[in-house]
Amino acid sequence: MEKVVLQAKKRTITGKQVSQLRRQGLLPAVVYGHNFEPVNITLDAHFAGLTIPRLTSSSIVTIDLDGTQIPALVREKQKNYVKGVLIHIDFQAVSLTEKLRTYVSLHFHGTAPAVKDFQAAIVTSMEEIEVEALPADLPERIDIDLKVLAKLGDSIHVRDLVIPAGVEVLSDPNDIVVVATATKEEALDEAGSEAAEPEISVERGKKDEEK
Repeated sequence: MEKVVLQAKKRTITGKQVSQLRRQGLLPAVVYGHNFEPVNITLDAHFAGLTIPRLTSSSIVTIDLDGTQIPALVREKQKNYVKGVLIHIDFQAVSLTEKLRTYVSLHFHGTAPAVKDFQAAIVTSMEEIEVEALPADLPERIDIDLKVLAKLGDSIHVRDLVIPAGVEVLSDPNDIVVVATATKEEALDEAGSEAAEPEISVERGKKDEEK
């Protein structure tokens, strides 16, 4: 993703009064971080509303605060779900020379042969992994090709992921990310019909009818 720059201004209005800022087309936000004095800011609500939803948890944005460039991560997004608009953003300021811990989202693509050949169900158990890296080395996401899931029971673990240089994975390498598993119907077919009654039950039923 290209460099994202958000123009910001300091704000003194806080609390319930921020609603008047929103009516002016401004989005209230706050920037905080290690060795960084928290500062309340405003952003252009329209531009932020178009830009911020496209960012991932590991996307570095640049906040231009009255000419000062602040690299940051989006830490929390508050949204009015009735109107479908952002109402507040929390940013974490980061140092480009210090490693940081964050989460990188996982992106699944491709078709698993197990689906076509064995009618498998693809079950994902993770949507992101925890990593540590310099901000410049953080990937936007980690791509996972499902074509390696060839048969039932095949799985992809954290240790199998292709991780960019400079990135250390903190999540457990043995955790399963995605697995090809049998559907409920297939599991029943393999085990035999659980609904079938023993023959002795049928015989007893016939005798009861004859009485």
